[in-house]
Amino acid sequence: MAQELKLTAPDDLHHHFRDGPALLTTVPLAATNFARCLVMPNLVPPVIKAEDAVAYRDRLMTARPEGNNMDFIMTLYLTDNTSPEDIQAAYDTGFVKALKLYPAGATTNSASGITNYEDCQPALRKMAELGMILCVHGESTNQKTDIFDREKLFYDEIMGKLIVQRNPTLKVVCEHITTRVAVEFVKAAGPNVAATITAHHLLHNRNDIFRGGVRPHMYCLPVLKREEDRLALVEAATGGTGKFFAGTDSAPHAKERKESACGCAGVFTAHGAMSFYAECFEHVGKLDQLEAFTSHFGADFYGIPRNSATITLTKTPTPVPESYMFGDSCVVPLRGGEDCDWKVTW
Repeated sequence: MAQELKLTAPDDLHHHFRDGPALLTTVPLAATNFARCLVMPNLVPPVIKAEDAVAYRDRLMTARPEGNNMDFIMTLYLTDNTSPEDIQAAYDTGFVKALKLYPAGATTNSASGITNYEDCQPALRKMAELGMILCVHGESTNQKTDIFDREKLFYDEIMGKLIVQRNPTLKVVCEHITTRVAVEFVKAAGPNVAATITAHHLLHNRNDIFRGGVRPHMYCLPVLKREEDRLALVEAATGGTGKFFAGTDSAPHAKERKESACGCAGVFTAHGAMSFYAECFEHVGKLDQLEAFTSHFGADFYGIPRNSATITLTKTPTPVPESYMFGDSCVVPLRGGEDCDWKVTW
């Protein structure tokens, strides 16, 4: 008899859906794994005002499969010009729970991000006052710094000194952490600091980008790191501390934009995220911690009720298509043409 796990329905607290016709693929696939998703705001143009978030959420809701009730927790894109009034308007929607801080130029569609950390302090103070959450893409944009060391530099120079210490009551999520340095930062910080960890950073290290040649569909930002960093992430994710929770950073790009002379950063995992997380937890004998990581800790940190629905994970090989439709193109998923180890049913 196949092994089964019954879990509280999980949340993905970091998801890129994109926009337009692509939503007809990204939303249904996310809905196969998650009851709620925290929606990233780095569209073109970005989601910088409450009214932008309202309109984007409407488009996401329309793309849900018939009968599905997956919920969308919205974010605003923090800029140098985001005002306390913008923060209040977002809070008043009831469904914008966080703002996303991108260092300008750090990743996909981040050109409108922060260039001066002094300029955003009034917005951060207002967020702390209202109990809103700051989600931080923690990478330095110093191009002279080795790409594998940019997360460390950000935590050394910015995350502690200019964000957490300056705003001691602000709730901060260190997004998609990839290094032992970030793990140790989160562990040492107060209860107002937590982190998301992706499935692909738990399963892969930087060797996988170059295994047998260049693997563009394994290229993401923050980039995959050393094996010692991956092991630190696994220990954090499975450790049950409550400070680390699921955020897939599923980030689709059209196949031709990945397989090019200057390929985009992002790994698409929406189709199999819960299977990938289960694979990691099973490998280290910690399946008993999977529910807390995917379904409890994130909801608790965000101050939202845990989901009442449940899912069943069944240990059975599940084929992954080589690609999915993505607007007028296609997107290549993680493990495309291979199998996932677990199947999700609702």
